[in-house]
Amino acid sequence: MRLTVIGTGYLGAVHAACMADIGHDVLGVDVDADKITALAEGRPPFYEPGFDEVLTRALASGRLRFGTSLREAATHGEVHFICVGTPQRAGSHAADLRYVDAVVDGLVPHLPASCLVVGKSTVPVGTTARLTDRIAGLAPAGVRAEVAWNPEFLREGFAVEDTLRPDRIVVGTVGREADETLRRVYAPMLEAGVPYISTDPSTAELVKGAANSFLATKISFINAMAEVCDASGADVVTLADALGHDTRIGRRFLNAGLGFGGGCLPKDIRAFTARAQELGAGPAVDFLAQVDEINERQRTRTVDLARRLAGGDLADRRTAVLGATFKPNSDDVRDSPALAVAAALHREGADIRVHDPEGIANARRSHPELHCEADLLTACQGAELVLHLTEWGQYRELDPVKLARVVRRPVLVDARNTLPHDEWRAAGWTVEALGRPVPADRSPAARADKPLRATIASPTIETDHSDLRSPALPTGLS
Repeated sequence: MRLTVIGTGYLGAVHAACMADIGHDVLGVDVDADKITALAEGRPPFYEPGFDEVLTRALASGRLRFGTSLREAATHGEVHFICVGTPQRAGSHAADLRYVDAVVDGLVPHLPASCLVVGKSTVPVGTTARLTDRIAGLAPAGVRAEVAWNPEFLREGFAVEDTLRPDRIVVGTVGREADETLRRVYAPMLEAGVPYISTDPSTAELVKGAANSFLATKISFINAMAEVCDASGADVVTLADALGHDTRIGRRFLNAGLGFGGGCLPKDIRAFTARAQELGAGPAVDFLAQVDEINERQRTRTVDLARRLAGGDLADRRTAVLGATFKPNSDDVRDSPALAVAAALHREGADIRVHDPEGIANARRSHPELHCEADLLTACQGAELVLHLTEWGQYRELDPVKLARVVRRPVLVDARNTLPHDEWRAAGWTVEALGRPVPADRSPAARADKPLRATIASPTIETDHSDLRSPALPTGLS
């Protein structure tokens, strides 16, 4: 089939390449000419594991090309996918749909024949009905463009896998013809047994917001329990393990830590709440404000913990921040909890050194006030405090014994609760995390007369990190 994909960010670029890879003739369109040039040359404008291979393969097949013209898109496509961003509206929690509307306004007047317009962007419930009316007023005489909604469920870091082998496909249509068309688009997935849920547009529009709201609630619930654990001396990781054995709850995403961020989850739950209020159903989702508040509070609590471990004053304290992206396996730093904490520490006078395997360039652009290091060892050199803020695999591979020789004071805040604390403590580190009790022999009272061991770094900085990895752990992710 001839498809267009309008908007080539994470969602659109991956969707376009994957649709071409399964056999469709695809035109990707974006107003950003530099991005389009990069994609057309096989250069991904963002980091996403596996995407470069799919993009290269799709371009080589001749089934994928890119452009900037909505007029060209109108003449090319039988099905037009809208994949533009829906950011939070300035001064409001509601979604800003100006980019969705701009696609419709620029595409529909040039349509030469009837077609299907499919939204994949995350939008408020009722958007399909609104766009249907808008399109009816813009379409040329005799041209009918039906609107359907097909929400995306991509996870950054797994976007290719989630597109080619999704855990479900949801489509909201008002007619049988649109549903049959989308079944043809996704035929290889359906043949592989992927569940296909055909419903009305309103339900389809609600699915993504509801899914993100549930996920955010689960994450914030265990972070709320971390606060209770800190107050009571309990261990939130053991608590989560015990809860996770209950099949009604499950262990996935029940990990206490710094909380969620990124360009989707925070703004999506706010937009979901705002739309419910517009519909008169605000009280039903009032709890999501608490979910959001708990998530934001984890950042403040992490800063408070860092300040305490620095002796109450962060001024001029050399601090290594491990992680800049909002999650691993991505270079996305939008609403990154890691950078939010780093920036807060910087405002208190800390001498920040940020490292990230893929996100340094974006971190430098978004936070020019922070000192970012592409080299992990350089970032940790002479540090009095190390904060683990994004759970990249290579940080779990670090050898704490060898890293202790690089820092000035071996003090670690594991804000993601994923490092082996016993191993780090055995190597001489002071380790603390939200929701985790400090062993009695490692408590501040027990160490009141025992100053933290200081290790002075060698004046020569090596750039080979292989000696920092634990020999007992795999090294393939470094």
